[in-house]
Amino acid sequence: MMNNRILESEPVTTPSEALQKLKEGNFRFINNMPINKDLLNRIAETKDGQTPFAAILSCMDSRVSSELVFDQGLGDIFSLRIAGNVVTDGILGSLEYSTAVAGAKLILVMGHTNCGAVKGACDHVEMGYLSGLLEHIKPAVENEKHILNDRTSNNPEFVTAVAKLNVESSVSEIVNRSSIIRKLVEDYKLAIVPSMYNVATGKVSFSGFADMQV
Repeated sequence: MMNNRILESEPVTTPSEALQKLKEGNFRFINNMPINKDLLNRIAETKDGQTPFAAILSCMDSRVSSELVFDQGLGDIFSLRIAGNVVTDGILGSLEYSTAVAGAKLILVMGHTNCGAVKGACDHVEMGYLSGLLEHIKPAVENEKHILNDRTSNNPEFVTAVAKLNVESSVSEIVNRSSIIRKLVEDYKLAIVPSMYNVATGKVSFSGFADMQV
């Protein structure tokens, strides 16, 4: 992975370079090798504008901060966080701005192990506005066909399997619902990548390019 390292000073011009930069950042994170960031200087550098190279849709879980997980600083990435990394109209609009307007080259959809929102969907929890949010995850629960016993939050294997399917569902929904994002993908200006974060190790697993070329 590190043989094709993208230097921090180099601009990111392609989706593959953006993905490589995130992979390198996660490598630094799990090996406790963070880049020394001059945040005050970055404030000055970004005060008149921003050019993040990626947009990351992740869960609101307090253990899953994209800037930390990928060792990025101010102005480097768009971080969109919502319980269960589900796709809403607001999320879609934000992703369209991130890519079509601000020029991000990559959308990373990142689920994670031991996800509370996924657990709630597995257990069919109903509570206020949370019920509506969990409806976005329920198709992933229904589509998980391999685990037949203990299909509840008590089974970590089931929860992780549902979380992975939920990520794939979010990727598909982004492409299918947004003609703006779909056109960028078709023109090879953007890639959408599914991934999973392990809350026990800090490692992000990337499960391919979801049939999108980079």
